[in-house]
Amino acid sequence: MAPDRDHAPLAERVEELLAAGGPLPIVAAGRPVLRRPTEPYDGQLGPALLARFVEALRLTMHAAPGVGLAAPQVGVELRIAVLEDPAPVPEEIAAIRGRRPQPFRVLVNPVYEPVGTTRAAFFEGCLSVPGWQAVVARHAEVRLRAEDEQGHAVDEVFTGWPARIVQHETDHLDGTLYLDRAEPRSLSTNEAVAALWSQPTPATAATALGFELP
Repeated sequence: MAPDRDHAPLAERVEELLAAGGPLPIVAAGRPVLRRPTEPYDGQLGPALLARFVEALRLTMHAAPGVGLAAPQVGVELRIAVLEDPAPVPEEIAAIRGRRPQPFRVLVNPVYEPVGTTRAAFFEGCLSVPGWQAVVARHAEVRLRAEDEQGHAVDEVFTGWPARIVQHETDHLDGTLYLDRAEPRSLSTNEAVAALWSQPTPATAATALGFELP
């Protein structure tokens, strides 16, 4: 019987994953790895392998393209995610959504908590649910605690779209997909969003599709 690769040591599996080079395959919804809580990172990869893995996540995120990527999305059940957002959107949309450029960041063992009670709802997509978007109401402001890839503490408040990215990627590490938090009646193909719901807010979609916004 062939060995079960899901139970091979994490470092060994990551080495095999990186051996092919280039962007890593992104795991799509339906795979159990996206639905299991991840292991806290505690040196399982070692500094050199961690650096290579982080760079592979960055390359994969850019190639997709996306603004964030969590380790389970490439089949690795470690509590690690990366994010980066150049925010290439018109100024009007950026202002309404609170979308500002974000530098490349590595989040190790991140957790977040809401700051205040304000929530904001916008269409959201996911590299592991290709072709679809849905409206998700999320905390407008969150406090993130984590470490970076060097082990330095991160304790930062995020607002607007950066707060949405932080929540989306951290949720992945708990086995949660954005669809779990989405308004079901808003589910739309990327093509429908581009053709019908590209307004800065989803108010028109809410009226037409029959769902409520916070």
